[in-house]
Amino acid sequence: MSGYLANPIVFLIQTLLGLYAAIVALRFLLQWVRADFYNPMSQFIVKATTPALKHLRRFVPSYQGLDMASLVLAWLVKTVELAAVALVAGLGNPLGALLWSIPALITLFINIFLFAVLIRVVLSWLNPDPYNPAVGLLDRLTAPLLEPARRRIPPVGGLDLAPMAVMIGLVLLEMLLIPPLNALTGSPF
Repeated sequence: MSGYLANPIVFLIQTLLGLYAAIVALRFLLQWVRADFYNPMSQFIVKATTPALKHLRRFVPSYQGLDMASLVLAWLVKTVELAAVALVAGLGNPLGALLWSIPALITLFINIFLFAVLIRVVLSWLNPDPYNPAVGLLDRLTAPLLEPARRRIPPVGGLDLAPMAVMIGLVLLEMLLIPPLNALTGSPF
């Protein structure tokens, strides 16, 4: 489909399915970092993803305490998103979305970490309430990246440079990893 309606339809597909894929990916990441699942924001993520995961868990077992069904669901949602966009935009065979979704999912995980670190930096300037549920989740989500960087990069004049180093590392990782994966999978995105 091309023409007047193609761009708005692609926008809707990418927005709705992209948001749901991000929520499912967040569920996987929050479980990986052992976030507090009694946190109100965690509860929203759990309630938004449980209906789909309930059925998928019958076929996909957990692995070393990680809910692999949520990772598979994020991959499936990304696959459906890319297949639908390929159909609407005429970008090739929609079956290729099974492979195209792998680099797209890796990009999603990198971007979640990138924006979490960025939001945490901005919040540090505002001095938010430490008991705010969002602050607790951001701290827990970014700790696996920021703590090792803080051990290696001391503060300079009271300025914590670890978030900047982590963000640069995440952008470099995306720049070095995603183009070869897109070429390998034949992704038009």
